[in-house]
Amino acid sequence: MLGLGYIGLPTASILATKGFSVIGVDTKQQVIDTIKKGNIHIVEPDLDILVKSAVHSGNLTTSLKPQEADVFIIAVPTPFKEDRKPDLTYVAAAVESIIPVLKKENLVILESTSPVGTTESAVASLIAEHKQWKAGEDFFVAHCPERVLPGRILKELVDNDRIIGGINRASAEAARDLYSSFVSGNIFLTDCTTAELVKLVENAYRDVNIAFANELSLICDHLGLRVWEVIELANKHPRVNILRPGPGVGGHCIAVDPWFIVDAAPEQSRLIRTARVVNDSKPHFVVEKVKKQARKFKAPVIGCLGLSYKNDVDDLRESPALEITRNLIKENIGTVLACEPFGKTFDEFPLHPLEKVLKDSDIIVLLVNHKQFYDVDRELLKEKIVIDTLGVWR
Repeated sequence: MLGLGYIGLPTASILATKGFSVIGVDTKQQVIDTIKKGNIHIVEPDLDILVKSAVHSGNLTTSLKPQEADVFIIAVPTPFKEDRKPDLTYVAAAVESIIPVLKKENLVILESTSPVGTTESAVASLIAEHKQWKAGEDFFVAHCPERVLPGRILKELVDNDRIIGGINRASAEAARDLYSSFVSGNIFLTDCTTAELVKLVENAYRDVNIAFANELSLICDHLGLRVWEVIELANKHPRVNILRPGPGVGGHCIAVDPWFIVDAAPEQSRLIRTARVVNDSKPHFVVEKVKKQARKFKAPVIGCLGLSYKNDVDDLRESPALEITRNLIKENIGTVLACEPFGKTFDEFPLHPLEKVLKDSDIIVLLVNHKQFYDVDRELLKEKIVIDTLGVWR
């Protein structure tokens, strides 16, 4: 298992508890050392118990470098560059690292969400060129994108249906044989490029729907209406189901993957591009709202509640809440107090207890609907200027 993050570590641990001998590979020594002790470096319900069991059984070991194996699963980041072009550096590095230990008839699976064509061009072709082997005969390659939600990863890894795309039928079937050992959902086979686009489409669909809700919030703000009431009443229609707006869109998938589609078909993806623009603009809208309220104070104290990209996890990747907090600090319009209940060591700026932020802040900005924030004293909030980007306290 190459990559021991939010996908790699849970998958490796599940496979280990199913009796497979699993070698978890990561480039970070701290991650390796943490897992060796049976501990975890990410927040995910029940993952600590699973990892401890997998390590203590002897079936899950860790290493900085790949070793010989029958199956190699790549679960590394696939971010985009500053120009929103896909960055396949991590995938390429992972593939290159396994080439020296790859044997004939090995199966290589790309789990990382990737642009269309990555499985063939960055995995199969690269291996075939180095080894002078024929993909699909001498070795097998498949794409099996993850479909899990942080906070529910262990359940969804098992229960959710999976799409497996092989570079040929034999590759898809080989991957299916592995995943059927722990997946109780249906497994659908296709080709690798279709599987790549399916995963991107799933996240683009969510992004477009969220953009509609976020654009409604901008419209309602302009018209002086309450977006929560508008959406609630519109959803009374039997065929309408509008999502909830928020401060933006974050995470390793929804905020990134639609750009892979735009890059692949720029002239044909106008709606997907526009949705990205709408959602990317929402943090700036929130910052301007805070700045407007801050002008009412000589030395305002601004409390930012939540930094992660979604509720009840510690994942900061592409987080609009973190972007907003950073920008408020950069604007230097007052003192910013940040609270993140799921925060670990965080060197960028100090984190403060919820009680202190609520007590000392003139302006409170709710950015993430963590469970700890739901029970905040409403009487205390009446004394503050509140910007609730998620409608939690309405």
